[in-house]
Amino acid sequence: MGENSKIEWTMHTKNLWWGCIEVHDGCDNCYARIWSNRFNDNLWGKGSNRKETKTWAKDLIKYNKKAKEAGEIHRVFVGSMMDIFEKTMPLINHNGENLPYNTNDIRKKLFEEIVPITPNLMYLFLTKRPSNINKYIPVSWKKSPPINVMFGTSPVNQETANKLIPQLLQVKGKKFLSVEPMLGGITFDASWIDNSRYFDLVNGTIDWIIVGGESGNSRRPFNPDWARNIREQCKASGTPFFMKQIDKVIPIPKDLLIREFNEY
Repeated sequence: MGENSKIEWTMHTKNLWWGCIEVHDGCDNCYARIWSNRFNDNLWGKGSNRKETKTWAKDLIKYNKKAKEAGEIHRVFVGSMMDIFEKTMPLINHNGENLPYNTNDIRKKLFEEIVPITPNLMYLFLTKRPSNINKYIPVSWKKSPPINVMFGTSPVNQETANKLIPQLLQVKGKKFLSVEPMLGGITFDASWIDNSRYFDLVNGTIDWIIVGGESGNSRRPFNPDWARNIREQCKASGTPFFMKQIDKVIPIPKDLLIREFNEY
C-alpha cells in the first residue's frame, strides 16, 4: 500500500509502521488487521508490537519530487495500516527484532523533518484518537499547523460522532471527517458543546467529509439515506462531500455519486 493508492480519496498511502489497537465499533472488521494476520504478525490488540516500515521517509520524498515536477499537490493518507496518533508503542523490524526507538520517535521525524521538506504533499492524518493529536504534534503546530497538513477522525455513527468530533475541534488547522464504515445516521447540524466550543458545519469548522459503507464478507448493512442526509448538510454549508462506496458490490446511486475534494 503506497504510491498510486487504490483508496479513492487519496493519491498515495504511507505507513510509518503496521499495527494498532481497536477502539470502537468501526474497528470490528478492520481490513488492516485481517490483512496483517495473513502474515502471522502479532501487531493488533493489547500486548502487540508495531512493525516499522523500511522506506517511508524516502518514499515521501520521492512522492514530493514527482508532485513538484508535475506542478501539483498530491494527497497522502497516513496511514492505512496504523493510527498515527496511537499512544507511543515499542517497535520491531521485519525480522521481529526489538528496535532501540519507538513509534513516537519516527512520528516526530515525520512531523519535524519530513513534512517541512515535502510541501507538494498534502498529509491526511486520520485517527480514531483525536484527543491525542495535541499531545503528539510539535508545539508550534498547536497554534499554526503547516498548510500541507489535515487532521481527520473517523466517526461511524451518532455515538462516535458525539465523542470524536468535539475532540477534533480542539485542534487548529484544516480538519476532515472520514465517516467509514458508516454504521448509522449522523446529524452534524446540532451543536456539540465542549469547553464552550461548538461544532457548526455552516461555520466551516470541518473542511471535508468522506462517507463510505463497509466492504468485505462480514460487511454490515449500509443505508444510502444516511449518506444523503450528510450530503444535504454539506450542500447547505458548502462543505465538500465525497461518496466513497456503498460496499464495493452495490454501485453508488447516481444521486450520491459525488466526489468533491477540499481546496488546498
